Amino acid sequence: MIKSKILDDGVRLVTEQTSFVQSVAIGIWVKAGAMDETPDISGISHLIEHMMFKGTEKRTARDIAADVDRIGGQINAFTGKEATCYYIKTISSNADKAAEILLDMLLGSKFDSGEMKKEKKVICEEIKMVQDMPDEDVQDTMLEMVFKGDPLAKSIIGTATSLRGISRNKVMKYLHDEYTRNSIVIAVAGNFDEDEITALFENKFRELKKTKPAKKHKRSSFEPAFKVKVRDIEQSHICLAIPALKQLDPRYYALSLLNNIMGGSMSSRLFQNIREEKGLAYSVFSTTAGYTDNGYFSIYAGVAHDKIRAAIEGIKEEMRLLEEKGITEEELATAKAQVKSSYVFAQENISGRMFSIGKNMTMFGKIITLEEIVEGYDRVNMDDIDDVKHLITDLSGYCGVCATAKRIPLRKYVTE
Repeated sequence: MIKSKILDDGVRLVTEQTSFVQSVAIGIWVKAGAMDETPDISGISHLIEHMMFKGTEKRTARDIAADVDRIGGQINAFTGKEATCYYIKTISSNADKAAEILLDMLLGSKFDSGEMKKEKKVICEEIKMVQDMPDEDVQDTMLEMVFKGDPLAKSIIGTATSLRGISRNKVMKYLHDEYTRNSIVIAVAGNFDEDEITALFENKFRELKKTKPAKKHKRSSFEPAFKVKVRDIEQSHICLAIPALKQLDPRYYALSLLNNIMGGSMSSRLFQNIREEKGLAYSVFSTTAGYTDNGYFSIYAGVAHDKIRAAIEGIKEEMRLLEEKGITEEELATAKAQVKSSYVFAQENISGRMFSIGKNMTMFGKIITLEEIVEGYDRVNMDDIDDVKHLITDLSGYCGVCATAKRIPLRKYVTE
């Protein structure tokens, strides 16, 4: 059963008991991410996430790692466009120790200037690593283009230039302004004592600022754009994308199923056409993702340099077929089975449950149950698919990014 309560200091605690396991996953979520940054501090949320592991008043960085190992735990964190999460998974009997470590990191980190200088170098290497992986780089570039002028376009990792300009004072100000009690959600899933968990976190965040005002992010008008990145690489990487639906849009279930049909599995239309029938790509897939106020649909393919045009023609062919003939009842039934199964499988993992309840409460202020989600997919019919297919079928309205060995007329390939 999922339960939610407001602790005495205003922090929300959301829990889900699973009595048949012997583990617990604890996450501290903060509604602060890349969208909350200004250009001069681009990447500060991600830098703070890294610095939380670099030492507290009680523990060195080595001590944090050693103490987690002593309880047989797994610790990690991630920064997103809209939120940041710090989490530990461990055996149930060590829930108190796991909670204490997370609280020490969140509330006691020193943010030592010397350590910060070193960590900036580490992140600069992370930036280079992404740039050296063209399949990831084109997708990051695609998001910047699709959401140009929208806060969602902001880079999570920042740039070497923006990182250099982030001082310790700017970090402390950002923490004060963004890590407020009303922006924090503690999510716990697994086998635990509810009263003990409540006691572990009760009144622990009183020193933080109580609230921050809700932000109203201005959405920009979308215009298709194209970019070619010339690289010394052995394969061309194509990414095409268009704005789509926010996560709580009632049509999002239909779009998710359509995404599965088009490029979400080995039996999908794009996979069968581009890879199996034409032999143009090893990797080809589509993705849809929803945020609080926006979303996108994208298509990716990795092909030989001389097969870019053929691959795009294959994608356009599938989009024309979708627009003109739609899908079959069998495809819809298969997509429902696949998407529901994937979601159910993820929720059978304790960490997956914590991520689900934590994200939903942090971003949307409510819990969306497994039963609600399964029911949402079950309700989708052929008319619903016809309603959303028009959002993705016109390839001339997409943004396009291609990393390849020489300059090509990508816009022409897509729009002609």
